[in-house]
Amino acid sequence: MKVLVSGGAGFIGSALIRFLIQEADVSVINLDKLTYAASPEALDAVRASTRYHFEQVDICDREAVTSVFERHRPDAVMHLAAESHVDRSIDGPEACLQTNVVGTFVLLEATREYLKQLSTESRDAFRFHHISTDEVFGDLSPDAPPFNEVSPYSPSSPYAATKAASDHLVRAWGRTYGVPVVLSNCSNNYGPFQYPEKLIPLTVFNALRGQPLPLYGQGDQIRDWLHVDDHARALFRILCGGELGETYLVGGESERTNLEVVEAICDQLQPLIPRPGGYRPLIRFVDDRPGHDRRYAVSPSKALRTLGWTRHYSFEAGIQQTVSWYVDHQDWLFGSGADGRRLGSGSAG
Repeated sequence: MKVLVSGGAGFIGSALIRFLIQEADVSVINLDKLTYAASPEALDAVRASTRYHFEQVDICDREAVTSVFERHRPDAVMHLAAESHVDRSIDGPEACLQTNVVGTFVLLEATREYLKQLSTESRDAFRFHHISTDEVFGDLSPDAPPFNEVSPYSPSSPYAATKAASDHLVRAWGRTYGVPVVLSNCSNNYGPFQYPEKLIPLTVFNALRGQPLPLYGQGDQIRDWLHVDDHARALFRILCGGELGETYLVGGESERTNLEVVEAICDQLQPLIPRPGGYRPLIRFVDDRPGHDRRYAVSPSKALRTLGWTRHYSFEAGIQQTVSWYVDHQDWLFGSGADGRRLGSGSAG
């Protein structure tokens, strides 16, 4: 199998590619624009493989995307390329609109034209797997059951709205044009190589510098946490075994408040790099951001039941592994372009 992965130099995309090359014996074409959040170093482990190919392409560039299809002839697409930071989408929504909506449209259209060139057998085997977020469902009340595959969409932020739009485009291209699509929506991912504007790496970044650890409001927003390596395994299961037109939710069943997550990071850091008085006194509460959803949680029961996917990481084991990785890779953490200008006090959670 030859898979075209869009956004493969990003956090989730690079974890997926490492899995596909190292554990699944799949050939990969990594299509990535290399924006600020890309981490080419995350692919060092597979770069020398003859099954790995990189194309620096903006998914909004239809001519360039079409050329990649013609030259590499993929058997599947796994679409992850996205502008994914909520604060950035609030400050400048146009970039989200371009990448998440226009980019998805371009990739769908390139796929649709490419499918016309394939034999019936190859076309029937082809899959377009669109990877999305639980944020499309909006705010979940504290006592409500987790979202499932038929939960209504109610996005709150420009980021979530553009991802919801891209989900709808994918379903429409499946229904109207017969593009063989499958979709998945995931909960908050964490793990190695996550750009330090997101909660967990940002907290480690600031803590190791002795800087305040900012949390929106009172830090009582609840998220479900999923280790990125578990997500990568789920994505491959969905690509290979998911039913056409179906959606699968992928979650860690590990709900924590943002404050609980930051406290867990502080407690993991203390024995690794002791700090007088510990790291918890660095926690600071800052003004909440506009439209901040209180809770996200998804039920992965469909993926667990129908695809035989299982998680390897509990939150406790995953956060220990993740914090240890950042401590052991401080050159990457502090050299990733995270220079304070990009890490405002309101970037957490």
